[in-house]
Amino acid sequence: MKDILDAIQSQAATAADFAALPLPDSYRAITVHKDEAEMFAGLTTREKDPRKSLHLDQVPVPELGPGEALVAVMASSVNYNSVWTSIFEPVSTFSFLERYGKLSDLSKRHDLPYHVIGSDLAGVVLRTGPGVNSWKPGDEVVAHCLSVELESSDGHNDTMLDPEQRIWGFETNFGGLAEIALVKSNQLMPKPDHLSWEEAASPGLVNSTAYRQLVSRNGAGMKQGDNVLIWGASGGLGSYATQFALAGGANPICVVSSEQKADICRAMGATSIIDRNAEGYKFWKDENTQDPKEWKRFGKRIRELTGGEDIDIVFEHPGRETFGASVYVTRKGGTITTCASTSGYMHEYDNRYLWMSLKRIIGSHFANYREAWEANRLIAKGKIHPTLSKVYSLEETGQAAYDVHRNLHQGKVGVLALAPEEGLGVRDHEMRATHLDAINRFRNV
Repeated sequence: MKDILDAIQSQAATAADFAALPLPDSYRAITVHKDEAEMFAGLTTREKDPRKSLHLDQVPVPELGPGEALVAVMASSVNYNSVWTSIFEPVSTFSFLERYGKLSDLSKRHDLPYHVIGSDLAGVVLRTGPGVNSWKPGDEVVAHCLSVELESSDGHNDTMLDPEQRIWGFETNFGGLAEIALVKSNQLMPKPDHLSWEEAASPGLVNSTAYRQLVSRNGAGMKQGDNVLIWGASGGLGSYATQFALAGGANPICVVSSEQKADICRAMGATSIIDRNAEGYKFWKDENTQDPKEWKRFGKRIRELTGGEDIDIVFEHPGRETFGASVYVTRKGGTITTCASTSGYMHEYDNRYLWMSLKRIIGSHFANYREAWEANRLIAKGKIHPTLSKVYSLEETGQAAYDVHRNLHQGKVGVLALAPEEGLGVRDHEMRATHLDAINRFRNV
């Protein structure tokens, strides 16, 4: 691994130099173990501790197949799917690996007693398999997390509809929280030159998810002037939704849970902010009963911020806790887009407010390659910025996942893999200087 790192840091190594580097037999990776899948049985979700289930192991380098690439991972990041994997909720990810392993002789590689996790990376291509023409060893890349087979016609209009669509590092093995990762070549995108490795690694999953959910015609199709309600507007997903709304001429109404998080939204340029804790919104009277009076109070507050207008688009991801309110406050003919359910999967809402007001609920899941490419292009152009707040070492990944699980973080948290320290990998220092305040705003709050 030292020779690989030396070649990357030299910035003088050619494609031939990288291709000639011998691959190690094994590498360090963050894993969960199949024989520990029941370790948290009987505990509540909050009581489950990723620090106990995530391991730093030495694992064999996987076989490289057609259309694939091995990437030396300089940095990665923690997403909520890493938390789900670590606490074995809603199901153990080994069920995904077992199912994938039955697809083909090549996919059997993924069905192992350990799962290398992680759905983001920034790094350098080491090897490409047969049929890969667009990428070569030595290319500096980031990876999005959509893994598809594309043997069915269903996926050729929108690859997210491929029956064999999976999230890399969550529903496949050999993910990005490691020193080496295995990806399909159509997951690769150019690394933004003005960002460090850890900054470049942090947007991938959440930036692409927010782009499809809010901007793409496969999601809400946001337009100029739209009032967009964004739950968790300073968080991993919400911070990108806030930036897309501002960059696209929409009006984000940012819902946060503290004054510190409100300050982050203001730093991004948002002016309409609701601190739901300070204003005391309680959308549920008890575990089984929602409170429509609170929906109405929430809607009144929104109209105070919008000059009397209702919400055109709701950017939903908390799920059960907020979904009833989201449906209620959306304007007639408006759209609720949902991509997750971090507070619970069983949503409840009053359907009268949906059907009689002709509202739409759109399910949105990650992004196709084109959407991920467009989202990354906006990062590379300095139109959208990383929301990195803290960086951990690979050894500290369990703590990083714990912090995300307990919502102790802001924006995204990064993880250094091969990169020996923060701040490396910047190639365009002039462009970086132009955007430095925006790049660092989540670190500075």
